[in-house]
Amino acid sequence: MFALAYASDQAPSLAHSTARYTAPESGRDGSFAFTTEVTAASGVRILKVLAWPEDSEFSARQPTAKELAQVESARCQSAGGDTVRCVYTAAVADTEANSSPRGTWHVAVLATAQDGTTTLDTEAVDFTVG
Repeated sequence: MFALAYASDQAPSLAHSTARYTAPESGRDGSFAFTTEVTAASGVRILKVLAWPEDSEFSARQPTAKELAQVESARCQSAGGDTVRCVYTAAVADTEANSSPRGTWHVAVLATAQDGTTTLDTEAVDFTVG
């Protein structure tokens, strides 16, 4: 007697996603920070992050995996087992903040596992630019 087990490729899963926006103040840059945990049995290859305003071209259509593949990557470190904690940060200059839309913004993420499976979440978390 024998047993045969097959574990299909499972897409990476995201958990505990947070975003924080700090406006520039008194001549100092502001910042945008996004953090999430990604779990993938084969390991996580890369996590791409895109913040987009609700009032933008993506309102009519969500960002695609192809578009996210072109944006910046988060830094990921092991959080134990098959999970990594990924952090993305960006400075926000005063001129950039002044020209950015106010209101709700969404964070889209594309997680790619070592085995090539992907997860696209076009609204992983929201934050407000005031």
